[in-house]
Amino acid sequence: MFAYIARRLLMMIPTLILISILVFVIIQLPPGDYLTTQLAELAAQGEAASQAKIEFLRAEYGLDLPLWEQYLRWASGLLVGDLGYSFEYQLPVAEVVGDRLWLTMLVSFATIIFSYAVAFPIGIYGAIRQYSALDHGLTFIGFLGLATPNFLLALVLLYLSNIWFGTSIGGLMDPEYLDQPLSWAKFLSVMEHLWVPVVVIGTSNTAGMIRRLRANLLDELRKQYVTTARAKGLHSAKILVKYPLRMALNPFIADLGNVLPQVVSGAAIVSVVLSLPTTGPMLLRALQTQDMYLAGSFLMFMALLTVIGVLVSDLLLALLDPRIRLDGGRSR
Repeated sequence: MFAYIARRLLMMIPTLILISILVFVIIQLPPGDYLTTQLAELAAQGEAASQAKIEFLRAEYGLDLPLWEQYLRWASGLLVGDLGYSFEYQLPVAEVVGDRLWLTMLVSFATIIFSYAVAFPIGIYGAIRQYSALDHGLTFIGFLGLATPNFLLALVLLYLSNIWFGTSIGGLMDPEYLDQPLSWAKFLSVMEHLWVPVVVIGTSNTAGMIRRLRANLLDELRKQYVTTARAKGLHSAKILVKYPLRMALNPFIADLGNVLPQVVSGAAIVSVVLSLPTTGPMLLRALQTQDMYLAGSFLMFMALLTVIGVLVSDLLLALLDPRIRLDGGRSR
């Protein structure tokens, strides 16, 4: 086990280096740079900036350096925990991301808990009571959740929460708490606003999880080892939990590599519609304006979470399913 983990950790180094090169190249692919984008926006608004000031800022930000030197400057900073400087916010990237990251993690963790808490009981019931009236009803609700656009559901829930509960439109708290320190009133305001993005973001995830768990569990329940366990007189609940349910969880454990970066990135489109102060809209804006240090550092953090999530999922799969071995099937 330790040798496997050490080998995987060593493999992460060239993987992350390659990802950092790809991220930097993709951000640099659009013509121009941050200052060019800003000049275009000023020109569209009928304003202008002196060429001398632009050249000074380009030298100040290091945008006049060759691309390879800009990459080395950025990558070497990442190694020592320096995420760079955001051109648009005029602040270090760590300070720009700070509060938004915590709010994004709060929304994402609440959404994950909501999705699993709703999907697992419904998926298990649908498998053990296949084609029952409740199974048909829950299946219909699941398809409805998959078919409903998140942004449309967000608008509907915003309207209903405002009409029924008097919740302010958009954001994760009432406007008077935006620049205030954490307090009990601010916490209650966050909880009041939190349920809307959790339900909106979690609906499509929950519907998909229900269908996958139900299909996987039905497949396992039809296998020979379940018939053998029943013939031996084992209790149905014990058979379900000890054998088929464990095997049906494999795809969900394997998805940890995608879940971890989603905790940080959040749902960008829903966040824009709901005016959430999360990292999704910030990343979208950084890519649009070519704020390369903000966008690049953020994408690298997501890449790091992805490779860590894949490693954790592989280890959990080996612990959960005895058929999976970390040695790749090599004989002793």
